[in-house]
Amino acid sequence: MQVFFGNPQHFGLSPCALTIGNFDGVHLGHQQMLKRLRERAASHGLPTALLTFEPLPREFFSDQTPPARLSTLRDKLVFLQELAWVDYVFVYRFNQSFARMLANEFIDKVLLAALKTRYLLIGDDFRFGAKRQGDFALLSACTDFVTEAMPSVLIQGERASSTLVRERLGLGDLDAAATLLGRPYQISGRVVHGQKLGRTLGFPTANIHLPHLRPALQGVFVVQMETVTGIHNGVASLGLNPTVSHTADYKLEVYLLDFDGDLYGQRVTVRFLKKLRDEVQYANLAALTAQIEADVTNARIYLTSL
Repeated sequence: MQVFFGNPQHFGLSPCALTIGNFDGVHLGHQQMLKRLRERAASHGLPTALLTFEPLPREFFSDQTPPARLSTLRDKLVFLQELAWVDYVFVYRFNQSFARMLANEFIDKVLLAALKTRYLLIGDDFRFGAKRQGDFALLSACTDFVTEAMPSVLIQGERASSTLVRERLGLGDLDAAATLLGRPYQISGRVVHGQKLGRTLGFPTANIHLPHLRPALQGVFVVQMETVTGIHNGVASLGLNPTVSHTADYKLEVYLLDFDGDLYGQRVTVRFLKKLRDEVQYANLAALTAQIEADVTNARIYLTSL
């Protein structure tokens, strides 16, 4: 899989079978779409390509209250690479100029001139162009490529979507989120230095840098963390940590069970297995320490049951 930033015309690529979207989380609905794209591309003798955006359009238009991002661009590309159904990924910078592009201009400049689209697979609710004026009917009227709409993918009777994954994560229903994603929900990031308060309480934590302002879930969780030394079980706190912090910055802190090592600077992946409880503000550090001890005990019980 090759990833391209900037104008694809500079790379001299051949015509392609294309799909377009945010693909945030790369859930099972996305995966079924990419599988169909691969099948249609093979029948047309074309490579597969995906056009996605950074930042996501909803983030660009939302200003102060963007929706929670499910996956970073880096993680999204890793998921796509693992699926092995996409030959090319084109990452377009979503800015004011792109947002003002008319629907017909998008077809002419992006789909035809830049990407050389010969087959296009879109979601059944896909809209594009300034003021979202472009739709399936407009694309179907273009005779330079074949357009097909992907029907909704139902998972246990519900339409698979990034919005539904966010809702399930917000409710703490990690099993339902994992069913929609086809895997446990995860966050990747680099271990950075924190206040080191956990060390004084007897529970040293790895502080993972969060790439986005607002996570899709909050609370205390049983997790597994993938590091360069392997996969380790742990307990994670994801939220504002109100007992010891008074800022609006979300924090992801992970206490690894039976682990002794230095993780600073490493890029790690935290997979969320079960929600233990919501965040609570405690009256003092003694009460917080007692709760952490209980969380660790409950995490061990859960992990033993797996």
